[in-house]
Amino acid sequence: MGLNLNDKKAVVAEVSAKVATAQTVVVAEYRGIQVAHLTQLRAKARTQGVYLRVLKNTLARRAVEGTQFAALADSMTGPLIYSISDDAVAAAKVINDFAKTNDKLVIIAGNYAGKQLDKAAVTALASIPSREVLISQLLGVMLAPVSGFARGLAALAAKKGEGSEAAPAAEETAAA
Repeated sequence: MGLNLNDKKAVVAEVSAKVATAQTVVVAEYRGIQVAHLTQLRAKARTQGVYLRVLKNTLARRAVEGTQFAALADSMTGPLIYSISDDAVAAAKVINDFAKTNDKLVIIAGNYAGKQLDKAAVTALASIPSREVLISQLLGVMLAPVSGFARGLAALAAKKGEGSEAAPAAEETAAA
């Protein structure tokens, strides 16, 4: 059963709201994938904060119309699943990781910050570590000199502690 006009407007409004705040949209063809596998993909997307939806292409075109993702309209043919995320990498990572294990999911195109991406570019985007990983790596680099200095001070204090204990022991053996 098809959607009536009000339902279609509601879907377009919902997707438009997601697209308005998104950094990345990835489009993939899902022809031939079993429902159980799509359910796994949706669960993975939910945990990563990715909006994942199967849409009629005409509704998707209307949702991206006038946005930075309008160039994707040319790629919207066939049975497609749309992956939309506020995180620059999450949408591409979820789709790419699933496509590695399921050859029936075919990445068609993507768009990051208004730049059109082909399949290779989406795969390259998916290989970038997530925002949280990059922040933790940056903090590790920033803290390395401080922690090295602290380890050096601790080693120096331990060495002085051994030296001060060894001196009284040497005096006792000399007196005996």
